[in-house]
Order: sequence, then C-alpha cells, then structure tokens
Amino acid sequence: MSNVLKPYLLSSFFAWLTFLSPGGLTGDTLERVVDFQVVTVGMSGNQPPMTMVNREGGLMGFDVDLAQALAMAMNVALDIQRMPFGELMGALEKGEIDMVISNLSITPARTERVSFVGPYMMSGQSILTRSKSMADLTSAEEFNSKDLKILALQNSTHVAFVKGVAPEATLIEVPSYDDGVTMLMDNKADLMVADMTQCILAVMRFPDAGFTTLDKPLTLEPIGIAVSKDDAQFFNLVDNLLRAYEKTGVLNQMREKWFEENTWIAAMP
Repeated sequence: MSNVLKPYLLSSFFAWLTFLSPGGLTGDTLERVVDFQVVTVGMSGNQPPMTMVNREGGLMGFDVDLAQALAMAMNVALDIQRMPFGELMGALEKGEIDMVISNLSITPARTERVSFVGPYMMSGQSILTRSKSMADLTSAEEFNSKDLKILALQNSTHVAFVKGVAPEATLIEVPSYDDGVTMLMDNKADLMVADMTQCILAVMRFPDAGFTTLDKPLTLEPIGIAVSKDDAQFFNLVDNLLRAYEKTGVLNQMREKWFEENTWIAAMP
C-alpha cells in the first residue's frame, strides 16, 4: 500500500494544509484525532472485496486500503474497529468512531443522520443465486413471489429494496454476506440481494457451488465515507484528501487492485 501512496503523500499533505485555515475552529472529531494522534474507522470486515478478513485474521480490502491512505496522509495512527454493519451508524453518532468506511451507500435517510464525503465509488444491487432461470430475469419485480425466500444484509439498502420490489416474497435478513452464501449453499434460500461486487466475488470464490449472478446491476448506488454532521472541519479535511487521491490516480490504482486483479482471493480463508 505504501508503494502506491508515497508519490502522492506530499500533495495530499498540502491539501490538508489548504483546508486548515488559521482562524478555523476545531470540531470535536478533528480535535480528538489531533490530540490522540489516531483516527478510528468503523467497518464490518465482511463485505468483500471492500472489507474482509484474511487467512491471518487481519483485515484487507479496498476500504481498508482507503482508511490506511487517509490515516497516512493525516500523519496519525489508524485504529480500525470491526463491528456488525448495522451498528456502524450508531457508533459514529455516539462518537465511538471517527468515520465509517464500509461500502456504505449514500441515501437520503442516512444523510439525515450523518454527512457523507464522496462518493468514491459507484456500486449497484444484484442477486446471487444457484438458479439460472432467476439469473435470467430482467426486472426486480419478477422476484415478487410468495414462493421465494430472499436474503439481504441486515440494516442495508438491500433490505429496503427487497421490501419495495418483492413484498410477497419471504425476506430473511442475515448478519453477513458469508452467512448468506452459506445459506444459499445449504438450499435454505432461493437468492440473495447484494452488491454486484460481492455477487461476482462469490461466483469466483466458489466455482463448484453453481452460483450465478446478473450481467447488469438492478440499481446504481453511490458509496461514500460517513462522518459526523457536527464537525465541518473534519468533513473538509477528509473531503480534500479524498479529492487529492482521486486526482492523483491513487483511487484508480486501488480499484484496479481489488476489482480487476484477483490474486488477493488466495489470501481469503
């Protein structure tokens, strides 16, 4: 990661300095980061390829690299707090973490609670299934059948999506994507609604499971970094750094690493 970032750290640091105006008032989050010299980032650790656990028990993924990049540019230590996806927003609101970087979609409802930096990526909802006929369906409304059991990650936009387009189906909320994949393998559900990246990864990771997914996503969703609504300066800091990484090509290199290459799959359990 450091080899990718070193050529760009100086420009990112100057972006930070540009943000820090002499007369600015420091908010709670920024003050905490500066005083303790650590930035605390919350993520689920079970949303591959964005955030996941490797064979050694450590975290890896696009969001992990992004968190490392931001901490490095701030010249502070990084503390990643892994917690269930559904608890991340609450932890941010309580001040237990400074940011959420965990494949978090930007939605109007979430924007009422937090501020979003970005988006740094566009994602989309798709399905993972072992049924070829379901993978051939052309609209989400075709999943609206009382005979179907549909999986979705707890407290995610996938849950709201299923409730909206398939109210007749049986919705089963799962704590992690891995749990959903296991249930599909055990024939306990017909399909799982998930981000297209996770669906593609499952197909690649378990070639003998008979998984299939859609050629195109059902929706498009912007992915952003969630920060407190009460600290405009910290928002500006993270926003400036993210813009610098976009302009200097760092984010593109991360996208290539995690979405075009597949060597990292061997590091998964």
